[in-house]
Amino acid sequence: MDGSTASNSRDSSHKVIAIAAGEAHTLALTGDGNVYAWGRGTFGRLGTGSEADEHFPVPIDFDFGRRSPQGKLLKLVEIAAGAYHSLALADDGSVWSWGYNIYESEANSRTPLKVSSVKAGGMMSLAIDNLGALWMWGNCPQQSSSSDGEFSLVRSSTPMPVWSFHGHTVVKVACGNEHVVALVSAGETYKGGDLVCYSWGGNNHGQLGLGDTESRLHPEIVEKFNQSSSWAVYAVACGAFHTALLAVDDRSGDTLRSVCWTFGLGENGQLGHGTTRSALLPEPVKGLPHNEFLIMLIVACGAAHTVLVADDGYKLWSWGRGRSGVLGNGKTFDCFAPTILLWPPQLKDFKEKKFDISTGVKNSKGPELARATEMEKTLSAAMEEMKLLQSKLSVMEKYTSILHGSIFGKPFEERDMPTSLQNSSTFDIAKEWESMLESSDRAKLIRLEMFYRNMLAGIKDKILKKRIQEIVKECVGSSTRGNY
Repeated sequence: MDGSTASNSRDSSHKVIAIAAGEAHTLALTGDGNVYAWGRGTFGRLGTGSEADEHFPVPIDFDFGRRSPQGKLLKLVEIAAGAYHSLALADDGSVWSWGYNIYESEANSRTPLKVSSVKAGGMMSLAIDNLGALWMWGNCPQQSSSSDGEFSLVRSSTPMPVWSFHGHTVVKVACGNEHVVALVSAGETYKGGDLVCYSWGGNNHGQLGLGDTESRLHPEIVEKFNQSSSWAVYAVACGAFHTALLAVDDRSGDTLRSVCWTFGLGENGQLGHGTTRSALLPEPVKGLPHNEFLIMLIVACGAAHTVLVADDGYKLWSWGRGRSGVLGNGKTFDCFAPTILLWPPQLKDFKEKKFDISTGVKNSKGPELARATEMEKTLSAAMEEMKLLQSKLSVMEKYTSILHGSIFGKPFEERDMPTSLQNSSTFDIAKEWESMLESSDRAKLIRLEMFYRNMLAGIKDKILKKRIQEIVKECVGSSTRGNY
């Protein structure tokens, strides 16, 4: 790395102080108050003035509305991204929005309370006021005073207060399509630590991190990050059906050891675990570099991708669904593990620059670039093959789930996998059948008897019908021949 590159890399215009991700777009706020966007442009969610996709970060022009009613030049201090819309918070407490405005909320206007933070996800928007109270509007989980009833979403065009945290301070919050995760002070006021993680709403993919797939009407503590946990959580983000958290290990005494935890739906690799497996409980992302220069600062989730900011805001990683260029690495295929995002943005197309793919630093070594390009081609081919295998696996999983549900009356789970298949690639059907019958209770045996009795009756009925059809056909044939 030459001197000019080193000096420019620490320019405040290249330092990311906030990041947000939507259904298929990503926003970044830099130290000089500018916003960059990339990904899908439909509905104008990027703010570029068009609906074209952007595969690399591009600057957004806010000059048309960066002044307060008093004529003061406004500074943007926070950003948020929903599925098809984007929000920006200015230093005077005003909230600005662009993109698809289905709820006709009063965008670009000041709110009655001073807003200190804004977040968005799906068709929902959230705000924390200067008193630490949480507000939500859009398509939100219904608030209920009782513990009974089914989970549902309600539409609100005006901000509604969340009363569950009365007497506490909401410090951080995030939301997906149907769920909300909040970091709340253990006491009445926030003193810089002891945050407790709560989650509620839809949970069909385990996105609440509570170890099951049952939706919640009221906030519940995520036990991995409760008040007595050794992990001090300090950042949270939600995708459509997944969640990401950043935490440090208080007991290790190493303030540099920050870990990214993810859980929920993983079908596009958005959990960063190297697979498409979903997770019902928080699991660490192990594919990130670990050294003193890569302390994780910010995390953001799109519908099916995740973005991480580290190295004091100068390095970005992304993983998950890659279509429309949302990962910001110039590619459009999925990544199941963290990959470097091409940052900072250049004056010209990234294709005109030569970069070290592992660091994002300008590199003049032609042979290394050629090898990196060849590796990218190989990786692209491998990813296409993996997508095909995933498609086939998805069909097999659906078939297995339907068959298992028909026989046993419940969805197929990992613990239902036959023992012989868990330990080897061979399957002894007779042995597994005997073992399954031996371990079944009376209710399960009765269900099996009913299932196979009905199946056998159906088979016998079908055989009888086919035999009758054959007899009729033979009779008709004999009658026809007799007429001649």
